[in-house]
Amino acid sequence: MIQRIQSVFLLLLALAMLATAALPLWTKTDPLTNGSLTLTAFNLYRGPSAAAGEVVASAWPIGALAITAAATALYAIFQYRRRSVQLLVCSLNLLLVVATLGAAFLYSSRADAMLNVKMEGHYLAGFYLPTLALVLNLLASRYIRQDERLVRSMDRLR
Repeated sequence: MIQRIQSVFLLLLALAMLATAALPLWTKTDPLTNGSLTLTAFNLYRGPSAAAGEVVASAWPIGALAITAAATALYAIFQYRRRSVQLLVCSLNLLLVVATLGAAFLYSSRADAMLNVKMEGHYLAGFYLPTLALVLNLLASRYIRQDERLVRSMDRLR
């Protein structure tokens, strides 16, 4: 199970999505008033930092999608005996990760309009981790397909 490379990729994918849920995704600061907006996976905060700021809006769909994608990746790891189901779960996970990335972009673009400053906001590490998760998901799917081909070729030899 864990000795297979696709299990390692799926575990890293789950960790990346959990980190997405934990890390800030986007921030924008007004240099004149020192006001700032910080987007996390669950809320949009206004204030000097996410810990000390007030909640302006809820962004729970980002966090829900990220945690669901992480749970789906962990479920896929334990489907190692049924590779066709594992491939199907990876395909579902691909959609969840893309939806997480889309929701993060949507909420950050809406938050960008809330602070009327000509400067652009900055995407943080939490925003880029779903992109890493996409690559890891594609690699896991590739190696699962490769395993399936190997098992089928061994069945032909019998």
